[in-house]
Amino acid sequence: MANKTNGKIGVTTENIFPVIKQFLYSDHEIFLRELVANAVDASQKMKALAVSGDFKGELGDLKVSVELDEDKHVLKIIDNGIGMTGEEVDKYINQIAFSSAGEFLSKYKDQAGNIIGHFGLGFYSAFMVSDKVSIESLSWKEGSKAVEWVCDGSPEYTMEESGKSDRGTVITLYLDKDAEEFAARGRIKALLDKYCKFMPVPVIFGKEQEWKDDKYVDTDKDQIINKIEPLWIRKPSELKDEDYMKFYKDLYPGNEDPLFYIHLNVDYPFHLTGILYFPKIKDRMAIDKNKIQLYCDRMFVTDHVDNIVPDFMTLLHGVIDSPDIPLNVSRSYLQSDSNVKKISGYITKKVADRLEEIFKTQRQALESKWDNLKLFIEYGMLSDEKFCDRALNFALFKNTEGKYFSFDEYKKAISDAQTDKDKKLVYLYATDTETQYPFIEEARNKGYDVLLMDCELDPHYVNLLERRLKDSRFARVDSDSADNLIPKEEKSRPTLAEADEKDLSEIFKAVLPKGNDYYVTAENLGENEAPILITQSEFMRRYREMSSMGGGMNFYGEMPDSYNIKVNMQNPLVASIMNDKKSSVNPEEAVPAVEEAPKDATEEQKKVAEEAKKKADDARKVAEDAHKSDLDKFAEGNDILHQITDLALLANGMLKGKALSDFIARSRKVVSDAYLK
Repeated sequence: MANKTNGKIGVTTENIFPVIKQFLYSDHEIFLRELVANAVDASQKMKALAVSGDFKGELGDLKVSVELDEDKHVLKIIDNGIGMTGEEVDKYINQIAFSSAGEFLSKYKDQAGNIIGHFGLGFYSAFMVSDKVSIESLSWKEGSKAVEWVCDGSPEYTMEESGKSDRGTVITLYLDKDAEEFAARGRIKALLDKYCKFMPVPVIFGKEQEWKDDKYVDTDKDQIINKIEPLWIRKPSELKDEDYMKFYKDLYPGNEDPLFYIHLNVDYPFHLTGILYFPKIKDRMAIDKNKIQLYCDRMFVTDHVDNIVPDFMTLLHGVIDSPDIPLNVSRSYLQSDSNVKKISGYITKKVADRLEEIFKTQRQALESKWDNLKLFIEYGMLSDEKFCDRALNFALFKNTEGKYFSFDEYKKAISDAQTDKDKKLVYLYATDTETQYPFIEEARNKGYDVLLMDCELDPHYVNLLERRLKDSRFARVDSDSADNLIPKEEKSRPTLAEADEKDLSEIFKAVLPKGNDYYVTAENLGENEAPILITQSEFMRRYREMSSMGGGMNFYGEMPDSYNIKVNMQNPLVASIMNDKKSSVNPEEAVPAVEEAPKDATEEQKKVAEEAKKKADDARKVAEDAHKSDLDKFAEGNDILHQITDLALLANGMLKGKALSDFIARSRKVVSDAYLK
């Protein structure tokens, strides 16, 4: 190629470059990844030629150098790899297998990043940030002549012989005004750190610096970007725990040591390697996601892997490297790609295998880290059925005494004491050992065990376990009396006249906090048991909590809090209150019922009957209001009623503000009166 050649890039569209910029502008930083990757690939091919004996010359130190002239806005990517002949430049650069811009835009309108990976146009990503690009290259082949190719961002190019004397390729980018950010040393350094730290060939960017004379100055030592060894390419048998921990610290400086790790390595039916870590989760509601880094042959692709691994595994940290995942793909492409689906299933299986292995061989270590691991396991069981099937074998229960059990172990431990009259195994649980302590203690006194389920996902998790554990149900320990939580036989309720039952409800509602719904019932709980028990329906409370977590049951979250007020009619204090009520409050005045007019009555007779019925209804309403007013006055003045109700509220953490202050003052008076007597 003695003379300068002018030509036109082999595309059918008038101008490929606006198309490239339009499609790749949102991710334009990847130009550097693509160009460095090409240079690394050329270096690796050179090494392969030397190993095979095809190249017998001096190989030299294979490396890729990135040089930046910040003032002139010129960026160079230099390698000493296989280089290209003039014919190869014409074949690989000038002839682009590209049908038409219109067809491309139509076919790939939803895949903005796919142009490079799909058409092998890595080099052309340079035009996203440049208004002119040149290539100088000398092939490794004996007798080759160096060539220079220059293009100004149009299909027109020039190509001529070059004076380059050393093997390899130099790509020079003349950055355009819209890409001035890439003329900054810090920006290029950050991109090289992001994309190239695991490249198999040294990537050099300038010189190491040292602090001298109150400023940083260059030394004679090259600054090599990719110093971290990709641990995942080594065999697990060659590595120790310390190696995995050090690698984690290199990836995530400042993070606490992870709980466990998994080394991935598969050759068939796809290629995949990697290391995944279970991080320690301090605040379970401040989960650090998107910490898995995806690589393609050691080149960073993305840290958003939510379409590659199941959603619950985005809680993990680490790296996945697979050449079977395209470098530039849209989310919709990932979701439909068969290799991606296989990889997702494989990773799920490997994580489950590792957890089951830890359960069998490192049980004590698993228990010591369970509180940090539990959220991940529950999330996985709730969102992935196959993982749930496996997790039933290694998931743990923790009780309120801090002991851990497998599901099978716990079933055996409680089956004798906690099987109810319907032959269902009842799992009692608490969500807060402090506020629910009285209920926990009462259950323990009955010989029952209580689980601690204080994870944010537990309302949903409990529902899942009720479906997956045969003949079982879960009940929060404060949802009923200990006897009623696990009923062993049918119990008789106290017999009250309808009027007395209504009065009972009215006097207790009169002294309970306003704004909630209360369902007052008479119960026989035992002479020595508390006079009042305040509980919440297991069903309603659980579904309200699920609604607050986004369980798709928002109508439960909009309902007011409701409480069951169980009044122990066998308690002497309650009996005394009811006796006082009977002597202090007259029964509701009875209003005779008025018969309706017969069907064959005249219009006048019907009118008279309607007026009589209205008078009776009005009189009944007056009587009801008067009786309720009497009940309210009785309740207001009955200190024992207030005291036993406030004690029940206090036990449930529901006594606050003025009501709490009044309770304290009343308690002092009761103690003082008792002492003075």
